[in-house]
Amino acid sequence: MSAESTPDPAIPGPGQSRPTGPGHRGKGRRRRPRTGRRKALLVAAWSAAGIVVLGGTGAGFLYFKLNGNLTSVDIDAALGADRPEKADNGSENILVLGSDTRSGGNKKLGGGTDDGTARSDTAMIVHVYKGHKKASVVSIPRDTLIDRPDCTDTDGTDHPAADGVMFNSAYSTGGAACAVKTVESISGLRMDHYLEVDFSGFQNLIDDLGGVRVTTTEDIKDPDSHLDLRAGTHRLDGEQALGLVRTRHGVGDGSDLGRIQLQQAFVKALVDQVKDIGLLGNPKKLYDIADTATKTVTTDSDLGSVNSLMSFATGLKGIGPDKMDMVTMPVVYDPADPNRVLLEKTKADQVWTALKNDRPIPKSATEGTATGEAKGVVNTGE
Repeated sequence: MSAESTPDPAIPGPGQSRPTGPGHRGKGRRRRPRTGRRKALLVAAWSAAGIVVLGGTGAGFLYFKLNGNLTSVDIDAALGADRPEKADNGSENILVLGSDTRSGGNKKLGGGTDDGTARSDTAMIVHVYKGHKKASVVSIPRDTLIDRPDCTDTDGTDHPAADGVMFNSAYSTGGAACAVKTVESISGLRMDHYLEVDFSGFQNLIDDLGGVRVTTTEDIKDPDSHLDLRAGTHRLDGEQALGLVRTRHGVGDGSDLGRIQLQQAFVKALVDQVKDIGLLGNPKKLYDIADTATKTVTTDSDLGSVNSLMSFATGLKGIGPDKMDMVTMPVVYDPADPNRVLLEKTKADQVWTALKNDRPIPKSATEGTATGEAKGVVNTGE
């Protein structure tokens, strides 16, 4: 289990729902995370698919090169038949992961050491409703203590179940397949697709886009993520955007939950940017972005070709930021260890039931849960 921690959150006060899940640890001192060990959400996977489709009319002759860029994993073969049933209402669920691998150029960007492992720094369940006109996005905090199911990775190696471990350990234990199985175990929802992106791909993609415009409502200064922004409107380049989605100490209560709120706001800004960049009149920029996007993402095998990815993205391009409802999986801080959070099962079940029935997530599902206190710090740039 990772030694990384969530610092200084407030322990839930009286009247909050009692959490369900492992709370067996003794009280300990709150720990400050190791400098440079906090990794990014890398939300570009959500937009990378949309970027590829923008060039559908101009990228045909480049098909084979772009197709060769893509990396895919056969999730279905690894998980077998013991999974939740596919929805029959026209909706889809996509698990988007940002991995914190230290290999290649990511070591310099993320800090820390290359120990040969990676974790899912952040996970989002993207539920696309029937008709593909709107979506709900549920962020799963990496510090959530969960009971991880036994799983088999894509190399065929079996990994035993484990109780009371951090959510992000699923990926480091058994890769994408174990992460998907763990999410399905928590939610009871079938993940129809899987998208993953890493540090360097995220930064390059933002730079190719020409930056992303955001407005900050207060100063953000975090030496760990190397971000120093005054309150106001900014066009963030790739390095600054990476710093923003890594930031936790400079905003809110300093927890990972506050960082998730920044990340969710950045996703909306990024989607808005992709919608308005007008690539069809700029073939070179179009190619650069398509080339970066297809190198950036790792997908499930069903999306592992340019044709499949373009078809998938076509079904998403009508979903603007105003049609995206973004929430965090209902959790409360662990009274036994305030560096961790626990699933608030009763409220979380409201989220999963709504998505299973292709309905909006009720506001009551997230009321009274831990938030991170950073909502509104970052908005789409106007």
